[in-house]
Amino acid sequence: MSAVDRVDIPKKAIYRLSIYNRCLQRLVENEQKTVSSSALAKAAGVKPSQLRKDLAYFGQFGTRGLGYPVETLATMIRDALGRERLQPVVLVGAGNLGSALLRYQGFQKEGFEVVAAFDVDPEGVKARGIGVPVYSEKELEKRIGEDQVKLAILCVPGNIAQSLANRLTEAGVQGILNFSPVVLEVPADVMVNNVDLALELEHLSFFVR
Repeated sequence: MSAVDRVDIPKKAIYRLSIYNRCLQRLVENEQKTVSSSALAKAAGVKPSQLRKDLAYFGQFGTRGLGYPVETLATMIRDALGRERLQPVVLVGAGNLGSALLRYQGFQKEGFEVVAAFDVDPEGVKARGIGVPVYSEKELEKRIGEDQVKLAILCVPGNIAQSLANRLTEAGVQGILNFSPVVLEVPADVMVNNVDLALELEHLSFFVR
């Protein structure tokens, strides 16, 4: 199959494809050869009709009564998401939250590799036993250019988040996972996903009585 043109896939569908990919990887690990649309949709938390619509971006395939070939579908989705190799990621701000993310072992399993972290006190971060290379923020642009990094995780205080986001985008970063408590202004071709933990707790608290 030829590579899927990702610009033709809506952003919401890209998010769901990531979920399908995760479900399919579990099936691959369990050596399951085929999966029905209803079973995969249930595992992903979507309706079967939505799943079939999303998979239609890859053309018509699968066998009625047998379902989709797991490894073939997983390969197609990984190719569409650019996961045929580990995607390099940098993390900026290795405080308590940033350090916890650097210790997380699940990134590589999902196709990402944190290749470098940046902090105002790199030696202090290294002293905490962080295995990822940690550099001064002054080396941000140099390292991003050398590793051809397009993705970044931002975990810095709100008062410096925008200036660092500016540096990241100017250095070539096209996607930012933002844990800083501010709304970032970025160029139109840069994607930002905001993770506000306090806001998420606030939403959950509405359902707690």
